[in-house]
Amino acid sequence: MDLTAGHVWMMVCAALVLLMTPALAFFYGGMTRAKGVLNMMMMSFVAVGLVGVVWVMWGNSMAGGGDNIGGLFGNPFTQFGMESILNSEDLIGAGYGATFAIITVALISGSIADRAKFGAWALFTPIWVTLVYAPLAFWVWGGGLLGAEGAIGSWAGEAIDFAGGTVVHINAGVAGLVLALILGVRKGFGKDPSQRPHNIPFVMLGAALLWFGWFGFNGGAAGTAEEAGLIWINTMVAPAAAMLAWILTERIRDGHPTSLGAASGIVAGLVAITPACANVSPMGAIALGIVSGVASALAVGLKYRFGYDDSLDVVGVHLVSGLIGTLALGFIALPVDGTGGGLFYGGGFAQLGAQTVAAIVAIVFSGVMTTIIGLAIHKTIGFRITAEQEIAGVDLTQHAETAYEFGGLGTGGSFVPHPATSGHLKSHKKEEAKA
Repeated sequence: MDLTAGHVWMMVCAALVLLMTPALAFFYGGMTRAKGVLNMMMMSFVAVGLVGVVWVMWGNSMAGGGDNIGGLFGNPFTQFGMESILNSEDLIGAGYGATFAIITVALISGSIADRAKFGAWALFTPIWVTLVYAPLAFWVWGGGLLGAEGAIGSWAGEAIDFAGGTVVHINAGVAGLVLALILGVRKGFGKDPSQRPHNIPFVMLGAALLWFGWFGFNGGAAGTAEEAGLIWINTMVAPAAAMLAWILTERIRDGHPTSLGAASGIVAGLVAITPACANVSPMGAIALGIVSGVASALAVGLKYRFGYDDSLDVVGVHLVSGLIGTLALGFIALPVDGTGGGLFYGGGFAQLGAQTVAAIVAIVFSGVMTTIIGLAIHKTIGFRITAEQEIAGVDLTQHAETAYEFGGLGTGGSFVPHPATSGHLKSHKKEEAKA
């Protein structure tokens, strides 16, 4: 088969989405403490490696690569290792799908910053992709339970989720909340000023790269030039409106807009427009951006009120704005060929009902499955580092390196023995004496 413009477009979009995970590493890395930035970035990078391998071996097949098992997930052996599609254009779509799975897992890591064992995270990642992400992706996009002919979609109606409101953002947001509750709060949560973001330029760079990559995230599956144009405009204007809404909320509430707020507002708007990018008007996208910007700006503070340590606001941004974008389609979805559409377009409550059911299913499924996986790891090998390791810093204790060289200590990127990593206090003191 000849290579078409559509093939090239999807391959370019896949590359853009793959870039989003390193972008997320910068976004999250800047929001952590200086002694936790490498670990935070590594959690995203190792997700690329682990999920990339899982996706080729069985993940793509489970998400909709062929035969299915009871409508719950695709048969993992139908396209195992992608051997059966070696001479097919389906490889392009499989590669595109892999990038979505990768970043979904990476998003979760922000909820457990500064306190998770790297080995436990590396174990959690392939298990979660296999048991949670792949089945939910099959339900929504592969003709499973939530599809038009699925066991749920056939009576509740087929929900609209063009690029991942349920599969990516609600899924990751719920999983992040569950892990945050399992691991507990950081030492000094809500009190220790050192837990503030250590590098705002990293955060803003990450947000900019995420916005850039998101045009591929939303636009890769566009079927026509008209649809691609609508997706592009909506992906530009929704985060723009959300950023303005977030910093205006800060100005009214706190007296000043912040760079962190601007970056977070961009991401909130991108999250909200993800499921709706091809199904709302530009004016609808602006409204969606404003609502998500205000709602997430207020929601990120709930962790202090309720006592859950969602370290980098995965819940406040991805779960909240993901729900807003998903449910908003019940009101503002454009009619298709003059029929259907959201409530505001005369479509009745049918679409709102379908969107609500899909959101509830995603929340319950992700919550239950992540709880089982998280607790199994936590009760066996342990998911959280020790208090001593947390004080020393997760970079040093989990990776034997630090991101920065402070005061000429020569610790950047090199191993320096520490009691929390080696247990040999005497050796550590000898090294200090020699220095």
